[in-house]
Amino acid sequence: MQSNANTVDEYLASLPEERRVALAAVRKVILDHIDPEFSEGMAYGMIGYAVPHARYPVGYHCNPKQPLPFAGLASQKQYLSLYLCSAYAGSDSDAQSRWLREAWAASGKKLDMGKGCVRFRKLEDLPLEVIGEFFRRMTAERFIAGYEAARAAHRPTPRAEIRTRAAAKPKAHRA
Repeated sequence: MQSNANTVDEYLASLPEERRVALAAVRKVILDHIDPEFSEGMAYGMIGYAVPHARYPVGYHCNPKQPLPFAGLASQKQYLSLYLCSAYAGSDSDAQSRWLREAWAASGKKLDMGKGCVRFRKLEDLPLEVIGEFFRRMTAERFIAGYEAARAAHRPTPRAEIRTRAAAKPKAHRA
């Protein structure tokens, strides 16, 4: 559920107490461990952590007016979410995701994770030390380098080339 809150404090204040306490605790772990070059604010209707334009002026390729997103923390309808961009996007995302899954398993807690979204219902579902270490391990510089390498590796085919290929394909004949 996207929020219309303008600040992180407004967002947290709008939540039911149990969710507010859980997200505030995760937020504290993030803020205690995240590289100070990342910034915190509201993004996409949730608490967001990003590489600010002051550090990475080109911004996010999908919308250059937005800073480069790194992580998010949100209260959804059925669960709470921790979005970890470096676990699913970037040149070393496989290593990041693998590390996270292995460290989580070693904690004895059950991981409910999509490609890069960790879902949880209560604070006790999370190994906070693993989350802290995950954030500590990723610097803004390393995240930007991985993001740029992934973007360079994915070069979309120009539309003109697609049209040329389509025109060159032999058409199926009907008998």
